[in-house]
Amino acid sequence: MLLSSPWQLRPLCRPALAPLCVPRGFRGASLGDSGKDVLEIPLPPWKERPNEPLPTKRARLLYESRKRGMLENCILLSLFAKENLDRMDERQLNLYDRLINEPSNDWDIYYWATEAKPTPAVFDNEVMAMLKELAKNKKKEQRLRQPDLEYLFESTN
Repeated sequence: MLLSSPWQLRPLCRPALAPLCVPRGFRGASLGDSGKDVLEIPLPPWKERPNEPLPTKRARLLYESRKRGMLENCILLSLFAKENLDRMDERQLNLYDRLINEPSNDWDIYYWATEAKPTPAVFDNEVMAMLKELAKNKKKEQRLRQPDLEYLFESTN
């Protein structure tokens, strides 16, 4: 069924709910947009997990590094996780956990890592320095997608 307008969806609603059925979607930002109608959903505060076993923490951080809200961070953080998670100690893993889970905006992490914006003091640590170094891409590698997960199953002999 091809619809020429989202308003054609309205008849698909139950008659009693028809007045409430409005098309959802981004309406665009115009120059005069005040943004007052934007609904911001608060994120739960980040909580440290002090009793989490290290293998579990590494697995969770690998997953969270790959499943971000934006492709740029999916690529950057998944490459970082591949290169560093296995050799990071517990303190560094906690710093990384806080870095990728406390800020509510993924763009902030990206801007700090690429040095487009200054890193706040709370996140300016050795893990951020490692991430910034990776983001510089000194070897000029083509980074168009996340690394495959086969490396997790390779023998380290």
